[in-house]
Amino acid sequence: MYDIVIIGAGPAGITAAVYAARKKMDLLVVTGDIGGQAAWSGDIENYTGYQFISGPELASKFEEHMRTYQIAVKENETVISVLKEKETILVKSNKEEYPSRTLIIASGKRTRQLGVPGENEFKNRGLTYCATCDGPLFAKKDVAVIGGGNSALDAALQLLRIATHVYVINNTPALGGDAIMRQKVQEASNVTVYNDSQVTAVRGDRMVNALTMQRRGKEETLAVGGVFVEIGLVPNSEFAAIVEKNQNGEIKIDCHNQTSVPGIFAAGDVTDVPEKQIIIAAGEGSKACLCAFRYLSQHVF
Repeated sequence: MYDIVIIGAGPAGITAAVYAARKKMDLLVVTGDIGGQAAWSGDIENYTGYQFISGPELASKFEEHMRTYQIAVKENETVISVLKEKETILVKSNKEEYPSRTLIIASGKRTRQLGVPGENEFKNRGLTYCATCDGPLFAKKDVAVIGGGNSALDAALQLLRIATHVYVINNTPALGGDAIMRQKVQEASNVTVYNDSQVTAVRGDRMVNALTMQRRGKEETLAVGGVFVEIGLVPNSEFAAIVEKNQNGEIKIDCHNQTSVPGIFAAGDVTDVPEKQIIIAAGEGSKACLCAFRYLSQHVF
């Protein structure tokens, strides 16, 4: 029986784990990977204490900090369900079941898929969801970034240094995201932005060589050697059927990170907290742990 189980090891989950370790709680972290979305990010210029750091570097520092406490971590496990029987919370993964008195869900989000012909066929064959991971493979090629928010702008800024030309295909009238990132993308000489454009198919032979899109009421074909899908994220919350969620599948929490089920807390991008930022996720992770610790101290098990 654990004092606390933490699902996820991104900024929220790792921070919660560090706080739990410092409180001498008997804890376990169950996660598919280490670093979460932070590990996918490119250049980070707004994390306090670092004027500049890359996403993988920051994720590595998070992990290094967590490892100093010799925290038990079950990696490469997918949580299937969360149940509560009386005062015991049961976390079931694809490998094992873990009983706990409290739980923090910090499972983050995953990339939203396009849902067009060719997407599944050319996944990892020229179509990818991570510019940080796969960008270097597309050196001196023309590539397309699908999306118009911060994740798409971040991908475009990474790729403009690697690719010959970057096409940003955005289905809204204008780019969103942070003003400074928009400015950098729009001022780049090797970036073309297509607004009000909808990708309808990804095409190729053995590898991606083109995509088709609806633009200004007409279908156009764009020759590209790579496609980066950056159209937003979906919360990893399907396994948590017992807690209340909003219409987007995000877990509802109060100011104490408490969900609709006593003893189950949530933090980071999987929740309905406004603004999805690394620094916010880390702060929410620490707050969730402190609230879980208080819950434990006020309950008899």
